[in-house]
Amino acid sequence: QVQLVESGGGLVQAGGSLRLSCTASGRTFSNYAMGWFRQAPGKEREFVTRISRSGYNTYYTDSVKGRFTISRDNAKNTLYLQMNSLKPEDTAVYYCAATTRVIMTTKSEDYDYWGQGTQVTVSS
Repeated sequence: QVQLVESGGGLVQAGGSLRLSCTASGRTFSNYAMGWFRQAPGKEREFVTRISRSGYNTYYTDSVKGRFTISRDNAKNTLYLQMNSLKPEDTAVYYCAATTRVIMTTKSEDYDYWGQGTQVTVSS
């Protein structure tokens, strides 16, 4: 198993930035492709971005392209999400997730391990 702990959430004004971190422990971090998902109040959890095990391949949902950047440091067992130009519609609980699947996926059911989430609130 791998344990995931997110941090870095908070309250920010529209147009501002936040950097989320997800620290992994347990199994070898580099064995897992990673993703960020989010869930806004009253809505289903949605895919945000994913990154390959090496970090070379990334993919973003359209609504965050050009504003969010996913990265990872396998030596530090840490996943990051840099969020710039934040909008009120980005308000949600953000979750990191790990998958052993080789083919990168956007489906939450394909991810095996999840963190507890961190709240991001963007005020207008």
